[in-house]
Amino acid sequence: MSRPWHIWTVFGLCLAVVLAAVGWLTVTVMRLDRAEALARRQAAVEESVRLALWRADSALAPLIARESARPYFVYSSFYPAERAYTRMFSEIRHGEVLVPSPLLTPASPHILLHFQIDADGAYSSPQAPLGNMRDLAEPRYTSAAAIEQARSRLAALQAQVSRETLAAALPAEAAKPVGFVRAPPGPDAQPLAQQRQALTQQQQMPQAARNDLEMQARSRAVQMGANSPDNVWNDARWSAVPEGALTPLWHKDLLLLARRVPVGGQEYVQGCWLDWPAAERWLASEIADLFPQAHFVPIVAGAGNGRALAALPVRLETGPLPSIADNGASPLHVFLLLAWTCVLLAAIAVVVLLFGTLSLSERRGAFVSAVTHELRTPLTTFRLYTDMLTTGMVRNEEQRRRYLKTLHAEAVRLAHLVENVLAYARLERGHAGAQTASIPVGELLEQVRERLAERAGQAGMELLVAPLAAGLEAVCVQANGGAVEQILLNLVDNACKYAAAGQRREIHITAELGAGRLLLRVRDHGPGVPPREARRLFRPFHKSARDAAHSAPGVGLGLALSRRLARRMGGDLRLAQGAGEGACFELALRTSSAPSGRR
Repeated sequence: MSRPWHIWTVFGLCLAVVLAAVGWLTVTVMRLDRAEALARRQAAVEESVRLALWRADSALAPLIARESARPYFVYSSFYPAERAYTRMFSEIRHGEVLVPSPLLTPASPHILLHFQIDADGAYSSPQAPLGNMRDLAEPRYTSAAAIEQARSRLAALQAQVSRETLAAALPAEAAKPVGFVRAPPGPDAQPLAQQRQALTQQQQMPQAARNDLEMQARSRAVQMGANSPDNVWNDARWSAVPEGALTPLWHKDLLLLARRVPVGGQEYVQGCWLDWPAAERWLASEIADLFPQAHFVPIVAGAGNGRALAALPVRLETGPLPSIADNGASPLHVFLLLAWTCVLLAAIAVVVLLFGTLSLSERRGAFVSAVTHELRTPLTTFRLYTDMLTTGMVRNEEQRRRYLKTLHAEAVRLAHLVENVLAYARLERGHAGAQTASIPVGELLEQVRERLAERAGQAGMELLVAPLAAGLEAVCVQANGGAVEQILLNLVDNACKYAAAGQRREIHITAELGAGRLLLRVRDHGPGVPPREARRLFRPFHKSARDAAHSAPGVGLGLALSRRLARRMGGDLRLAQGAGEGACFELALRTSSAPSGRR
């Protein structure tokens, strides 16, 4: 590849696009997942809110229904047992039988006081009787302390709430008589198709609209409870009195239930004062399992009525919501993790493939250029010398022998080069090399000595094989004689190329045993191997044409081939460090127990 950076640039751009697309998809999917989780959480919260409001209204419904069903005359401490019910508030005559009001005793722990205001603005309470009424009530029906407490609360109410203010906050018209009120038809009265259509429309509504529908439904339920025809006070004898419905309202910090009652041509205001702090604690305890820190706040004029109760003008405040429990990795997270893993693995695979392809291409180019350079010189020599010899231009016999010797040396070098290339090609194709056998060390060295000495002699160098230590000659190694000869020949050939110009023109071969292996060292006295070159010394075809032109002949294949041959035999080849001057290569071969026939 002449310009591999083009390929890496295109790959980088493609990888950036893929990563950007996967990243955008991940962000989008995570955002949608968070939005869905928040929506589910909000839906769960709203469902819990609706359930909490239904519970609170259901808890208040009996109280509201009971107070709404009370007839107007029980707001007197005592009332005549036999009298036309429209004249209950007229003067009591001597000898009439009086009935104590059920309101003389506390009716509910959440009601502080029942009160009545007549047309002249006079305040009274059935719990605070006066004069003879007090004598009748105390101590049979109530206590002096309870009466005094009621009088104190009545005075406090009179000081804070005027009749005009209270009457202005109530509906202008009184409600129909309790006995004639019919509850509106419930949802069961609707046809099934209409119920389904209404349910579908409700599900498609915004949350605020759905809250309004829930509010209306709860209001109907509260009204139906208050107007039930089965309450104990529903009697046709007083149903002609149009008692107004009890209306909950706030006045400053007081929570009141009040109504208009027209009796005998006069309009009375009746109602009760609720103990809101106690009622709030009670309502909060009813929904503590849904919202542990919930509380209710008054709805003032102009404020929104979201999450409001139907029975009272208060709004639910849920307080801090519990955090969502971490349920571990969701299927979406696992899918995204797998997707990113696959993308990264694919990118790594492409990088490795591209790197291998480019490296192979560069090695092939370097090999072709180096081999071309190595072939050009001997081929030129062959052509020139053969032309001179065949045309008879060389007449001197000595010169003819010198030319023939040069041709022979070039032929040997070409044969060695071709032999290395073919051997490496066989290893690259996965073909097994020559099989190994158990060979004595002495026999192995004698087998290769002659050819190694010949190659050293061609370069004008001397091959020195150190004598073997006692007993080492009979030690056997598991090796292939031809492969060992080719490895040692490559090492000696390199020594001849790089160390022939040195002062000591010697090549030393030594053998010794170490850690169950035979170590054969080939050392010269040349310039050695530079550190930069040592890092790529055993790479195949590491020489380019330029490197081959400025260094000793060769294509950078001999050492790579030698290491592979050594490892095929179970040994290894490495550059020995700290071996003194020159270069020293160490061939390690496995030792075996006894010699056997070579195959």
